[in-house]
Parts: sequence; structure tokens; C-alpha cells
Amino acid sequence: MLKSMLSLSVTQKASDLHLSSGEVARIRINGQLQCVSNKKLSPLDLESELLALLNESQKLQLQQDKQIDLAYQSPEIGRFRVNIFYQQRGISAVFRMIKKQIPDLDEIGAPEVFKKLITHESGIILVTGATGSGKSTTLASLIEYINSTQSKHIITLEDPIEFIYHNQHSLIQQRELTNFDYALDSLLRQDPDIILLGELRNKKSIQTALTVAETGHLVFATLHTCSAIQSINRIIDVFDESSRNFIRTQLSNNLRAIISQKLILTKNGRKALFEVLINTPAVSNLINEGKIKQIISLMQTGRQHGMQIITDQ
Repeated sequence: MLKSMLSLSVTQKASDLHLSSGEVARIRINGQLQCVSNKKLSPLDLESELLALLNESQKLQLQQDKQIDLAYQSPEIGRFRVNIFYQQRGISAVFRMIKKQIPDLDEIGAPEVFKKLITHESGIILVTGATGSGKSTTLASLIEYINSTQSKHIITLEDPIEFIYHNQHSLIQQRELTNFDYALDSLLRQDPDIILLGELRNKKSIQTALTVAETGHLVFATLHTCSAIQSINRIIDVFDESSRNFIRTQLSNNLRAIISQKLILTKNGRKALFEVLINTPAVSNLINEGKIKQIISLMQTGRQHGMQIITDQ
């Protein structure tokens, strides 16, 4: 049952497959859920098929945490990011389709300034947006462009590994980790030029990302925020009042750009819209002084620097 559902999802060009105990299977196409069968899924059968995807340690983690993230690859069908979890009716899972071919920056409609951003030797570039807005694809496109144009040592920390990179000019080492904090402590001893992190989820990951960027590395990371302004506020507000002046200074010095994105439905499918904040001296000064709301006016008039807001598109 599972493989046939996954195969159907790929054939229908769905972004996600939803399997829920006691419910019919659904796929998401162009942002909308659609039923793919009238038959409700048996909780016991579904649990059996999903547990068959896990090794013993993963089964133990699922038992303890009642949820788990992993990657699943079928040679005949494709690669998927998977979240398995328990809910009121029993076990459920969401399979996110991962494209075999990493799209290039032109394919995703990326502004030209993206190619300039990745020439920075240090600092932090944030890619933000709601869940399902295409952040992982944008990050993969940026890393693949670096891979094809620069000779860098790139380390990714992922949970789970999604897109698979094949070394070209760069050496890319992908690490699948559930505990980023432990990995971040030893990351600098691995001699990276570029570091791709997952989501900055807490104060420690944000502080570490800023510190690593400050020590001469280019850092890519994500936030579940919907705009550049919201992203800056999220980073600052996670810290105590006594630390915020220092964080504002650190962010103003090390931020290179914030890319915020969302997907819209067009007649040809879904399309990404990008908001871009470039950390110019004027923007840096406003961050340092805590005048975050005033940054939007600089974005509206900053096209010569590559800035844009989504409402301009």
C-alpha cells in the first residue's frame, strides 16, 4: 500500500502525502489537499508499514517521543522527508517529496542578487518563511550554485538529510543529526568554509550561528518567520533584556541578508515570491540602534542594493 501511494504522489506531482489512521489517504497538489481513495487506512496495517521503515533505534525514539523525522529513499520511486507521529486515532505520517535534481537558481526564480550574496567569505544569510514555503529548496539551490562555481568546504547539519549533493568544485559533507547543539560545539575543528544549519530553534543555536559567522565562516540557516523584520525581532527577542544590546551589535555586524519567501498559485503551478533584505551600512545602523521598524523603508528604496519586498512583485 505505502509504495503504491508514494508512486501515485510522484506521478501526480504532489508535494506531500498524508497517511492518517482511520482516514483516507490525501495528497497535497498546488497547496490543496485531495483524497486519493475512498478506503480508510487501517491503524494496524498502517503502523506495520511505517514501522518497517525504521531501524531499532528509530523505533525506540518513536516509542519515547511519539514522533520522529527521517529520510526514506526508494530506488524505484524517489526520496522523501518523513515525519511519523502518533495522534488520537493512532499512527500517522507525512511524506514530503524531495526532487532528485536540485533546481538551479534561475529555475526557482531567484533574484540576481542571490549569486552575489554567496560570494561573501563570512557572515550569516537567513532563509525564512512558513512551513512548506520552499526554504529547503532555496537553500539547496544556493549550495549547489556554490558547489558548481567555488572551491569550498561545506558542512551541512540536517535532520534529516534531504537533498543529496554530488561534489563538483566544492567538498560537501552532509551530517544527519538530531542534536545540533553537540555538533556545533566541535564544528570549527572540522575546517569548514561554509556551514548550512537547519532551523535556528532556540537561543543557543542562534548564538552559536552568530558566533560562527563572526569567526570568518559563511553560515546559512532558516527561521520560521514570514518577513525580514519579523526575523530580526525573533532573533533579538529570544534573548534576555540584558543581552539584547550585544545581540543587536553582533547581528548588525554579521548579518549579510535575509531572504523571506512564500509560494503562490499560478496557472503553471506554484511560484516562489522573494523578499530580500541586504544588510547595508544604513540597515546595520538601524539594527544596532533597535529601530527595526524603520528598515522596511530602506527595503522599499533599496533596489540598487538588490532589496525587494514581496508586494513589489
